[in-house]
Amino acid sequence: MRRLPVYFLLDTSGSMRGEPIQALNNALSGMINTLRSDAQALDSLWISVITYDREVKEIAPLTELVSFQLPEITCPQSGPTHTGMALEMLHEKVKSDIIKGSPTQKGDWKPLLFLFTDGKPNDLQLYREMIPKIKASDFGAIVCCAAGHMADDSLLKELTDNVVHLDSADSSTLKQFFKWVSDTIEQGNKSQGTGEGISLPPPPSEITVVI
Repeated sequence: MRRLPVYFLLDTSGSMRGEPIQALNNALSGMINTLRSDAQALDSLWISVITYDREVKEIAPLTELVSFQLPEITCPQSGPTHTGMALEMLHEKVKSDIIKGSPTQKGDWKPLLFLFTDGKPNDLQLYREMIPKIKASDFGAIVCCAAGHMADDSLLKELTDNVVHLDSADSSTLKQFFKWVSDTIEQGNKSQGTGEGISLPPPPSEITVVI
């Protein structure tokens, strides 16, 4: 079975401390459970989680859904948001993780990327340097989520046209967002092989699409 790799880049900078990081853990856990109820996702889905604050960590390397274990996500008391460094690690991981098609084997489906942040990159120069490299990595879809009033939609729009905004990072909003993410992944899974791009499902009312 061909793999559908899905990468999550999650902002764990100091502003996420307290309720937001707890809400993020709960919402992600709920999303994994939802995806596990989809037989097609169980067959093909592989998930990787990279967190970024002052440090960038691959807390879950690319793992098939059936055996994926979500580690608890934590964040420091304070510190910068190194989004550029996160994209740099992602770029390296995609180069080493993704199986290319050859005459003897079918490669992976185009990977999906979901980036979540409640702020803006503190390493703006590196962030902008990485954008063309990420765009050249041939993702099936890149979706960025900006949560709260401190998040900068315009910088995310430089990376992808698919930017959504949440008013807050509380538990009910994040739960709705990651439910929508699971719908997007399931839709992407079904559209692979049809030759069509992945069209995002309509988001719930808590999510604003940034045009």
